Amino acid sequence: MVKRGCFLFSGLVFMVIVWLVAADGAAAALTVGQEAPTFSLKDTGGQAHALGQIGGPQMAVLYFFDAGSPASQEGLLVLGRLLRQYPDQQLTVWGITRSSQDKVIQFKQEAQLPFPVLLDNGDVCSRYGAKTIMPVVCVLGPGSKVLDYFQGGGQMAETMLLRLAERQIHREKPQLAGAIASSVSRKNPANVQAKAVEGYAALAQGKNDEAAHVFDQIVASGGAEATIGQEGQAAVLARQGQTEKALALAEEVTRKAPQRVMAQKIKGDMFMSKGDRQAAARAYEAAANPVEAPAFQQAEARNQLGRFYTEEGSYDKARDLFDQAVRIDPYYVIPTSNKGVTYEKQGMWDKALAEYRQALALDQTDTVAVVLSRKAEQMLALQKDTAGKQRMDQLVRELAQRYNNQKGRSNQQPADDWTSRPMVLTFVDIQEKGGLAERDGLAIVLATRLGELLNSTGRVQVVDRALLENLLSELNIGSSELADPETALRLGKVLAAKLIGTGSLLYLPESTLLNLRMIDTETTAIAQTITLRITGNADLERELFNLNRSILRNVMDRYPLQGFVVQVDAREAMINLGSRQGVATGTRFEVIEEAEPITYKGRTLRGAAKGVARLEVVRVEPDLCYARIVERQRELSRDDKVKEVIPQEAIREGGHEKK
Repeated sequence: MVKRGCFLFSGLVFMVIVWLVAADGAAAALTVGQEAPTFSLKDTGGQAHALGQIGGPQMAVLYFFDAGSPASQEGLLVLGRLLRQYPDQQLTVWGITRSSQDKVIQFKQEAQLPFPVLLDNGDVCSRYGAKTIMPVVCVLGPGSKVLDYFQGGGQMAETMLLRLAERQIHREKPQLAGAIASSVSRKNPANVQAKAVEGYAALAQGKNDEAAHVFDQIVASGGAEATIGQEGQAAVLARQGQTEKALALAEEVTRKAPQRVMAQKIKGDMFMSKGDRQAAARAYEAAANPVEAPAFQQAEARNQLGRFYTEEGSYDKARDLFDQAVRIDPYYVIPTSNKGVTYEKQGMWDKALAEYRQALALDQTDTVAVVLSRKAEQMLALQKDTAGKQRMDQLVRELAQRYNNQKGRSNQQPADDWTSRPMVLTFVDIQEKGGLAERDGLAIVLATRLGELLNSTGRVQVVDRALLENLLSELNIGSSELADPETALRLGKVLAAKLIGTGSLLYLPESTLLNLRMIDTETTAIAQTITLRITGNADLERELFNLNRSILRNVMDRYPLQGFVVQVDAREAMINLGSRQGVATGTRFEVIEEAEPITYKGRTLRGAAKGVARLEVVRVEPDLCYARIVERQRELSRDDKVKEVIPQEAIREGGHEKK
């Protein structure tokens, strides 16, 4: 009887202790979204590491472990191996332990960790809920906010690594994502989710064949989880542009498992590319329902539904969905940028700028956010510049009147039909067609950034984007009217533009196809046609820079500068062209003599002009330049004609030959 009582008492004590331990751990556990407690700890070498040092786009993994417990070290060792293989991933990993310094030094030497192990007296571990359960892993995102929190090893360590892999997709670190997921699937081949992340990581790198192989393996393994592989196969087919096959497979997946987020999103994208907006809306709504799915897929589904609502003009609904996407995956900058575009479309430039800057805080190299941010800053500055706004409004009214009366400077024939006028260009309209792009504002960015690049060459003057948009608003001309070539030409002439750029962006599941036409407003002839395919993982800034060079090369080849000699001495000639027309130091001219016309059988025949001298510009002013005489066959005189000579190597950065 006494023994039984002792047994009951000891059992009760044990239960109380377990409860207290669990309660202690639960009370200290951090919650997702909260700001992590700050701290500063020293590593084994005595160097201090403060949590406040980690900022910007950096992701942090705080791994609490016991240096004497191999079971608590598993995930840390995996991260060590991966970061030795993939350094500079903007991923900070700190091991944190209460173990003795001697034990930690020995462990670190054996493990060869590429990151520090910090020594704690117990205070930091306690605040992070890592006092009784090991390991504890806390993943921190922007603003040191908790993204994920894990307690325990074994299966929990595997879950932690997989979640960490998923989060690399939208951090533009797909190679690291694939490596982490691969380490999980190698250890546990039954982990189909890890295998799937490998496939999506390959897809994010543009490795369609590799992704297809991974998803095919999942399907071949059979079982209830084969639908995960089929879903991935549908994603690959969509990326390859096989719309019908992708849609059919996604339909099959959703019949078996309606909760599959990616399959529903693929259906929405395919329906949009076919023009079936109602079916697309249903699919996007189903994809955005709160279900269990990788964070990057949930975020993408909400972003896409937000884009759909943006096109419908339901901006409040769209912004709510963009916010949801960012809460799920804070490193996904596209929804933040898209939210800024909704404010831009409503003329709320201050709020638009705030969103663009928030996107840039995570990725300063994001071309779309950079260009949209700069445009928002310019619009805000114009609003604050009262005098400048009045001048703009007056100019817009004058241009609108010219448009309605169809009068403009470009309709007036110049007295001098030889001398080049400034090469003025305007991008009138780039229509958006096809499916629903993941990212909004690409047409705006393309026209704006191309204008900046061309303006910077000095050879082309691009009509200010704000002026064009205000004029379109004054004339109440929408995108449907701009699709009419006659309307575009009339606008170009009113703006005194020699060339207008117009065309379309066709959004395809696998890429975006740009068709751009440069039209001569005087002859209405197409001066240049450009077709460019932009893939999802392309460097947009590089693509636009190359596009700028192509347009500039065509302008220089098709419209070489022409002028007259104004004055001449023994070494130099003054020419009636300057920086306003695009002349730069180093520009080369040929002095030409036109052949005398010959009359033959009632027809006047003109021979080819011949060059009699070569000039190279050494000084430039706004309306004239000075050129040294490189060679000559005769003495030069006033009113000699000059024509630009364009060497093959002349197209360089800035549009002129690099000296």
